[in-house]
Amino acid sequence: MKKTLLSLLVLTAGIGVGGGAAYATGLLLGPAEEARAAGTAFVPAGKVLAPLVFADGRLSGYVAFEMALEVRADQSEFVAARLPLLLHAINMRTYRTPLAAGPDGLLPNIGLFRKVVTEAADEAFGKGVVVRAAVTQATPA
Repeated sequence: MKKTLLSLLVLTAGIGVGGGAAYATGLLLGPAEEARAAGTAFVPAGKVLAPLVFADGRLSGYVAFEMALEVRADQSEFVAARLPLLLHAINMRTYRTPLAAGPDGLLPNIGLFRKVVTEAADEAFGKGVVVRAAVTQATPA
């Protein structure tokens, strides 16, 4: 009898602690990703030509990135109108950023390029306008 009662008590306590942890996690992290993405739109940014630079500053080659920016739906026209400012901000960063990866430096570091685009978007459009940058294609130029 005592073992059964103790088992039920532990089960009830586990459900309570697990439910409380899930509730607190939801409060801290905000709504689910699908709920955030429901009010967003993708703005195509076209092709961006970027230099592939080694960590020591030597030029390895060039790569053409095709990308799109995920923005809030009400900001899509604002972002589309100011794309030249974004391209300028990207150009001012890529020659200083070592994007060359791989043993011969011919592979682009897409994660680092995405970070460059996000920082440039914060400068061109303001912080928080661009939710994320999606690189859809990378081809040697």
